[in-house]
Formats: sequence, C-alpha cells, structure tokens
Amino acid sequence: MATQMTKIFGDPNPVMDALMKESPEIVYPQPGTLIEGTVTDIHKNKILVDLGGITTGIIAGKEAHDSHNTVKELESGDTISAYVIESENTDGLVVLSLRRASQEKSWNMFVDAYEEGNVIKATTNEANKGGLLLEVDGIKGFIPVSQLAPMHYPRVNGADSNQILKRLQKLVGKTFDVKVINVDHDNGKLILSEKAAMREQREQALKKLKVGQKVKGKISGIVKFGIFVAFDGLEGLVHISEIAWGHVKDPGEFGKIGDEVEVLVIGIEGEKISLSMKRLVPDPWVEAAKTFKAGSVVEGEINKITQFGAFMQLSDEINGLIHLSEISEEPIEDASKVLTVGEKVKAKIISVDPEEHRIGLSIKALNEKPAEEKETKEDSKEEDDTKSEEHDEEEKKEE
Repeated sequence: MATQMTKIFGDPNPVMDALMKESPEIVYPQPGTLIEGTVTDIHKNKILVDLGGITTGIIAGKEAHDSHNTVKELESGDTISAYVIESENTDGLVVLSLRRASQEKSWNMFVDAYEEGNVIKATTNEANKGGLLLEVDGIKGFIPVSQLAPMHYPRVNGADSNQILKRLQKLVGKTFDVKVINVDHDNGKLILSEKAAMREQREQALKKLKVGQKVKGKISGIVKFGIFVAFDGLEGLVHISEIAWGHVKDPGEFGKIGDEVEVLVIGIEGEKISLSMKRLVPDPWVEAAKTFKAGSVVEGEINKITQFGAFMQLSDEINGLIHLSEISEEPIEDASKVLTVGEKVKAKIISVDPEEHRIGLSIKALNEKPAEEKETKEDSKEEDDTKSEEHDEEEKKEE
C-alpha cells in the first residue's frame, strides 16, 4: 500500500514541472507601488479591481477621486493604474488609490520635465504678492513674479504690492508654458518659470532684431516714465519722450495693457531694447518751422509750468516755452505766481529751432517798442539833453 501511495503522490510529474517553469512569477501588490488591474464592479462609494486573478483590490472614499475625475468615466472591464496603500485590509482586500496614483504620475512627470528641461503646461489657481500658485494632485507649484514672461510681468508705478497683486489675480486660471527650475522632493513642491520656457525663443528673436526695424506687439506695462511693449518673447520700453512729438503728461493716455501697437526699434543694448512710437509718424516740427515764424504773435493755452518757465500749447503736438526771463520786465522767480495752467495768453515768437524741437516765446516782448520808435525816442532824449545843457550855459553867461 505504501509503495502504491508513493507511486501516486511521490513520483516526479514532468508535465506539472514544465507548467510551473513556464508560468509567470506571482507578484503580490506591495505598498508604495503602482499596479494595474481590471475594474470588476463599481458602487457608489467604492470600486473593486481584479489584480491579475491573484487578489482583489478596493478603491474607496477620497482615494477614488483624482485630478482627472477618472471615476466618472470608469466602466466594468476598464484597465486602470492604482497606487497600493495597504497589501491587505481586514476583509482581505488590497487597499488602492486613484488619487495617489495620479499624484505619483504627476510627480514623475514634473521630475522628468526638470531633468530633461522640457516645457510643460501649468494652470494657476491662486495668486499672492510674490507670484502665482498651482496645485496638481496635492503637488504645489509656484511661479515667482521674477519668473513671469514680459507679457505677464506686473509692471506698476512704485512697485506697489497691492497693485501687483491685482495684476496677478487677473492671471489666475490661465494656462502657462513653463519649465521646472527647482524640485523639493521632501515637501512635494516645485518652482516653475515661464521666462525660462521662453528663453530659446527670446535668444533667437534677439539675434534677428535690428535697430530701425518695425515690430508689432502688445502693451505689457504702463508706468510714469513710459510704455512697455512685449513682442516675440522680448520686451522693450517706449520712453515717455518717444511716445509722441508733443508734450506727454500721462503715458496711460496713449494706450492700455493688452493693446496691439506698432513700434520702431531705436536701440539695443544686451537685452535692453529701446522703442519709439512717435518716429513712425511725420515729425510735426517740420511743418512747425513753416507755420511759426520768429516775430509773429500767437495765442495759446498754458499747459505746463516748470521751475524755469511755462509751456504754451501751439498745436496738438507743438509747445512753446515762455522762459521766466520772458514773462515780464520785472524779475520773476516763480511762473505759477503769474500764470496758471489752462490760462489763455498771447506771446511773441522770439526763436524757432526745428532740429532741437524748440520754440521760444515772450510775453514781455509784446510791450516792447518797435526798433524805429526806440531810435526816435533815444534821439529825442539826446536832443532834450543837449537843449538842457545849452540852456544851462546861457544861464551862466547871464549871471
């Protein structure tokens, strides 16, 4: 009997051995890893997953919700990738997470982008005074203000932090092309840069840019000293003196952020680009030289008072200067004590210099006597003096 039992159970089975060798090694789910499985059942608050016929996994509660809302599209029979939280719970099921799986994939994507220098897309969901923030599957990203491209950089007068925040809040919800420039593995945080993502484009555009070239762009910033214009990943400044031929009091009167404009490149120093708007239109001073002649009297409105005199508006783009010394025969130290902005006055043109864009005016010259009258007056004075001297001599003789 013993011999017979040995023959039945103890003899080697070559067929079984072959099957065992050809069968893949059974790998049980390990916590902290990603695993693929097939959805077998979907309930309101849980998903059951077949893990290769070896065991069954469960995804429940918040772990069923990822940034892609995968659960809404799932159907029985779908293959999914899930993160293993526990190898077995009290019911003998492997505890899985779609949320953590999505987070793991996102983190790997960010790390790969950082290591390979790839440009990726990022959508912001919050702003603070330092920059823009985003969160993907629990991974926090930050785009500092200094890393924003020219078109999005919040240029405000005096670097007012409240104004900067208002500008940044308008960018919340927008999707940016960025590069990952720093990875904090321990805290799952990233520093992103839109400027770095455009570096190659900037370098290529800068190589092609030439002085005298016309370019089209958008106004990216308006400050007291001028208008910033962004184009081809670059940004240049239209200084207040290059906005219009006439006197410019407020650059904001010549456009708003986002407006499309055409400008002329007038200077390139490294990455500093100087632009002009006024040089794309005819110089009104050419016509001014024909219209305004020295000696003629003009009338206009005082539109600016400075420490050295007052400016009178002669046309939409031409101003003339009434120097302190030309306001009155009496010495004047402060033009605002005699003239006011908005006041209409008459003045005589005493000089025209179209090359320097200057017209000199004089109010006191309006009261001066003509040259011939001056000479007559002087001759009369000399005659009176002579007569007086002769009269004195006669008086002495009589004595």
